[in-house]
Amino acid sequence: MDITWLGHGTFQLVMSDGETLLLDPWTDGNPAYPAGFEITRCDTILISHGHFDHIHDAVPLAKKYPAKVVAIYETCHWLGRKGVENCLPMNKGGSQKVGSVTVTMTHAVHSCGISEDDGSIIYGGEAAGYVLTLSDGRVVYFAGDTNVFSDMALIAELYRPELAILPIGDLFTMGPREAAAACRLLRVKTVIPMHFGTFPALSGSPAQLQELVPDVKILELTPGKTVSW
Repeated sequence: MDITWLGHGTFQLVMSDGETLLLDPWTDGNPAYPAGFEITRCDTILISHGHFDHIHDAVPLAKKYPAKVVAIYETCHWLGRKGVENCLPMNKGGSQKVGSVTVTMTHAVHSCGISEDDGSIIYGGEAAGYVLTLSDGRVVYFAGDTNVFSDMALIAELYRPELAILPIGDLFTMGPREAAAACRLLRVKTVIPMHFGTFPALSGSPAQLQELVPDVKILELTPGKTVSW
């Protein structure tokens, strides 16, 4: 699988056959989005929650390709009102196969209001994370926006992720200290940090996390540069 960080909480995952997943797509207006990067295929979009910096481009991308869109039930309802035709709603603890990937929705500790065009905020369900079980049996945990929570130990017990994508920026998500605790609860070998550095207030850094968990491989990505896993 090829992994490309597109800045902030947005990732592109490309399977060996070209199947492409986008996680929390925010491209237009994302200051960390890599200049000149072009999304040329999208089979599945996964949305962790309804904040603009995680859902902003889901509607245009879903219509362009078109793509299946996975989100919690209430967020899918909102997307349907916006003209997205291929929503696959689910809720925490549930699993469904989307393309070649089995998607399991997990808990997250965060809010989930969706901003409307008139400036109001409507209920979007709850924030969530995802466990992605690949066709070769490997497991990735995409935490979305969250603080550390003790039930991450259950995610480790139930799904045994080998790779975790965790927010570390602080202020709106957990910072490095909390992310280090998440690493210990999840018992993962490799962590990709996200949701840091986009704005000055998101001050947590991969170096700070690495110092706290020297036995975990912290894979610091550069937006737009692809790594294979």
